[in-house]
Amino acid sequence: MPDHNPPRSGVMSARSKLRAMILITIALILLLLLAAEAAIRVRQTLKYGSAATVENYYTVDPKFNLRVPIANLSIGRISINSLGFRGPEIAVSKPPGTLRLAFLGASTTWCAEVSGNDFVWPHLVTVSLRRTFPSVRFDYVNGGVPGYTMESLLKSMQHRVAPLKPDVIVIYEMSNNFSGELRELAAKRGIIRDTKMRELTWPSRYSLLWNLVEKNLRIMAAQHAAETKRGSLEVDPGTLGEGYRHGLTQLVLAAQQNARLVAIATFSTQLRRDQTPEQQARASSSAMFYIPFATTRLLIEGYERYNQIAREVASETGALLIEGENEIPADPTHFTDTVHFTDVGSNAMAERISRALVSSPRLRNLLPEESVRQ
Repeated sequence: MPDHNPPRSGVMSARSKLRAMILITIALILLLLLAAEAAIRVRQTLKYGSAATVENYYTVDPKFNLRVPIANLSIGRISINSLGFRGPEIAVSKPPGTLRLAFLGASTTWCAEVSGNDFVWPHLVTVSLRRTFPSVRFDYVNGGVPGYTMESLLKSMQHRVAPLKPDVIVIYEMSNNFSGELRELAAKRGIIRDTKMRELTWPSRYSLLWNLVEKNLRIMAAQHAAETKRGSLEVDPGTLGEGYRHGLTQLVLAAQQNARLVAIATFSTQLRRDQTPEQQARASSSAMFYIPFATTRLLIEGYERYNQIAREVASETGALLIEGENEIPADPTHFTDTVHFTDVGSNAMAERISRALVSSPRLRNLLPEESVRQ
């Protein structure tokens, strides 16, 4: 029987309309995701001068099996000199009459979060000393590299920093040893599978949006677990830090063989005892990403324990102790996360270190007599 109502040309069937709506919706979602990705990349570029990730700045020195910055690399607001240190060029052979500073640390000394090389606290310390002693020529080596522990700092100091013959060495680091020790304890107790950081999924290598979302989801999960005590690590803080003590002692003793003044600075964090629970949760967010089984109480007591060990090592080795870790206000104006500084925080850190060095008779003994009288 002939069809008296054939489909009119140009009129879509219900199925075709549905298919078109699905395709349009997918296209809109993809456009929104691409726009969000672009916005995050623009934001990061405006904030840090580049959308590069931290791994873009480093290579592995096969001779010492040590991760080092790529010499002569400049990306965004981070510039690395020809010797592979973040900062201005310095002569390998120290010029006569120059007092050379070296700063040993990890990401909190490298300072990727600040606005440029001139805002990194080792640079600001050197500028402050030049201003205080204008007749003395100062230069510096920023030996900070993200991820360094006492073991890698010792290796870097012996093979990369010591040949530059620094007169003063300032040591500032604990967080990587601390998180490493807690991960070892958690692995032994079966809380985590092994001590290695759980890798981000492969899209995070290419998408800053995915990277940001995945990190924040992990932090939220860690904070919820800490609140409920589910899968959290319970440990007496007084038992922590013996590996750190040994490593820091070895580093100080080796540094004292190469520099006339060695200082240990206690470690500043945004996380403090006197904060509200809400403030502590915000301040501990980045630490929770690396050690998601830790409670805020364990973090606070652990940082305090490690700082006490730093004080004891300074006393035992005769190193100059730089106190005042809580002089830097614990707020987002001074910290970008649990331990890393903003421009304002970096300046406060530099003031803290400079003040201790300038007031130390041991530094003044290194200066020409006429410069001290000024």
